[in-house]
Order: sequence, then structure tokens, then C-alpha cells
Amino acid sequence: QVQLVESGGGLVQAGGSLSLSCAASRTRSSIKVMGWYRQAPGKQRELVATVTSDGVTNYSDSVLGRFTISRDNAENTVTLRMNSLKPDDTAIYYCHATIRVVVNVEGAYFDRDYWGQGTQVTVSS
Repeated sequence: QVQLVESGGGLVQAGGSLSLSCAASRTRSSIKVMGWYRQAPGKQRELVATVTSDGVTNYSDSVLGRFTISRDNAENTVTLRMNSLKPDDTAIYYCHATIRVVVNVEGAYFDRDYWGQGTQVTVSS
């Protein structure tokens, strides 16, 4: 079992910046992907940004160029730096991790997803 603990978030004016951090508890398994998703009131949860253990990043079009995701593999942490925030960025932000569990010496594995509890980001106009 892996726990994801988020920090950061809060209230900021449009055009401002915020950072979110997420720390994963220790695991013997490999954390393949870490990232952030968000869910605004009345909307489905959507991808914000992800980063693999190799450092490959992926951003939604709505945040590309404004948000930056980074990861510390040694500490099992992921950080989302959010600049030029807009009211449309208002949502609950969830940390996500995909853990790869190897089940035998032949390398068979399965992936398991974990979520944080969510942290509120509110951008005022």
C-alpha cells in the first residue's frame, strides 16, 4: 500500500503562482508515473500533468507553458509549479501515482494506481 500526501494549494489571484507537492510513502516497488489531476465542480476529473521515472513529461493543452511538473525519484516526490493562474484553474487537485509491482523472477508485473486526498486550488478574478 502506498500513501500519497499532498501539500500546497490555497487561494490566489488571477495571474499569480502556486506550487503543489506530493510525497509517496516508501515502497519496494517502482513508481513508474507520478502526476496531477484536477476536478472542478460539476466536471470530470482531468489530467493536468504527469512525469515518468525517466523524466518524460506530459501536459494538458490547457496548462502547457504555464505549469511545470518535476520529480525527485530518490525522495519519491512530485511538484507542480503553477504560474499565470486563471480562474478556470480552480479545482481540487489530486496527486496520482502508478506503481509497478513485480510478481516473480521472470519479471511478470502489474500496475496499480494510487490517489492522494486532494487539495483545493482557488483562483480569484
